[in-house]
Amino acid sequence: MQKIKLHGFNNLTKTLSFNFYDICYAATSEHQQEYLEYVDEEYNAARLEAVLNEVAKQIGASILHMSVYDYEPRGASVTCLISEEPTLAEAIFSNEETQFEEVKIHTKQSAIGHLDKSHITAHTYPEFHPDNGISTFRVDIDVSTCGRVSPLKALNFLIDSFDEDIVVLDYRVRGFTRDVNGLKHYIDHEITSIQDFLSDKTKDQYQMIDMNVDQENIFHTKMLLNEFKLDDYLFGRGINVLNAKEQEKIEAKLRKEMSEIFYGINSLD
Repeated sequence: MQKIKLHGFNNLTKTLSFNFYDICYAATSEHQQEYLEYVDEEYNAARLEAVLNEVAKQIGASILHMSVYDYEPRGASVTCLISEEPTLAEAIFSNEETQFEEVKIHTKQSAIGHLDKSHITAHTYPEFHPDNGISTFRVDIDVSTCGRVSPLKALNFLIDSFDEDIVVLDYRVRGFTRDVNGLKHYIDHEITSIQDFLSDKTKDQYQMIDMNVDQENIFHTKMLLNEFKLDDYLFGRGINVLNAKEQEKIEAKLRKEMSEIFYGINSLD
């Protein structure tokens, strides 16, 4: 199939957003504090910076600026400004699955002109329930690109990097780009669901539901980990110190938390 020739560059904006949730049970305030210190160590700004550096590499973008910050008492944020360098883009995306073809190679100055549309951000949100021992940690990551750089290239890498209990994904393509005849094009690749781009490994690990608005190029997928082993969710003490009734009670609390986050609805009990 002959590619569509564009008037100017491909200026569609593609944004992939992640919400990762890690859930555990920490019975005492001491255990809750230990859990918060653990996630601070595991998901601090330095680690997030390394992840975002790899994301930029995966999608074939150049990092222009990185802002890194650890909050007190806890939490971290990383913001990365990226660009699609023309010479690098020509080399990396020569075999890109896209129906568009730029008429001419743009200068570095033209790439700099639309950098405000290309960025990667990460923020963490540690919290715990004051009474029932549930602790939930959230990482939000947004990968927003324009041109031929596709955030979907980093999809499986990011999921594998965090390996969390619940993943909420949003993907949207915004704006339009014109061909040489002036006709507007609102997307440059085929997609029916984010699941189209997930690895078989991820599909086996999670149960998923979709809520898509195809005509608006908005795609939403929620993922809940299939495997549940109570011992993996206990922080500060193992399953061996709990009797069967305690185990059942804690498991019910954890499953309730997961269900509420996954479906976005508080349960009545």
